Amino acid sequence: MSSVEDVPVALSEFDGVRYLHLDSPWVQGAMRIRKPQEVVLEYIQRMLAALLWRPTEMLGQGRAVQLGLGAGALTRFTVKALKLPTTVVEIHPGVVEANRLRFHLPEGDSRLTVVVHDAGHWLAQAEPGSASLLHVDLYDHEAAAPVLDDAGFYAACHRLLEDGGVFAVNLFGRNASFADSAARIAAAFGAANTWTLRATREGNTVVVATRGAPWPDRDERLRRADALEARFGTLGLPARKWLRLVRPYDPGP
Repeated sequence: MSSVEDVPVALSEFDGVRYLHLDSPWVQGAMRIRKPQEVVLEYIQRMLAALLWRPTEMLGQGRAVQLGLGAGALTRFTVKALKLPTTVVEIHPGVVEANRLRFHLPEGDSRLTVVVHDAGHWLAQAEPGSASLLHVDLYDHEAAAPVLDDAGFYAACHRLLEDGGVFAVNLFGRNASFADSAARIAAAFGAANTWTLRATREGNTVVVATRGAPWPDRDERLRRADALEARFGTLGLPARKWLRLVRPYDPGP
């Protein structure tokens, strides 16, 4: 059985958007060709809802980490729009090369560090408290379930964050159990520090969890959303809409 890094990388284009695939029809990422900074996919937009947990004046402070490169939408955003030092960890060298050649990876920017490595192994060796913003989107070519989804992995994600840091993960897959994954995240971060966003039409559910950053009160939420839309609305960030999608974590019966 071949490992994920041996799976062929493929591209497709439709209606002005370039898509990344790993030897299957499943979309691993997308970029609008004439406007590469725009965040095209709805679930990626919702992963950036994590910014609502960051005070507006702190958006350009700290360090971003992304586990899983995809088509580089989050990387382009944190490096170019937020101007954050960014480390991205991607196991598949072909995905990195495709980003360099076809998805405007900002590799010439000194703020970007690209690590070709297994995300779980990298995380185990990373400096605790070294990230303010952590995004996780780890799927193989079959997109059946998250590649890393156990209690130890989410504990390591919590450990990587600084106080007040924010984590967002995409949960999607035919065989994935959202309730089990969300429970593991809540166990690592604390139920009071865990929220979910309503699922997209395609079935992607984003979970946001923080290392002590609270969900702000209504007035502050509106201020932060308005500030995000004013700066980044043209890049595809409907921040006021996100306010209607966020729910506190509910473990259920």
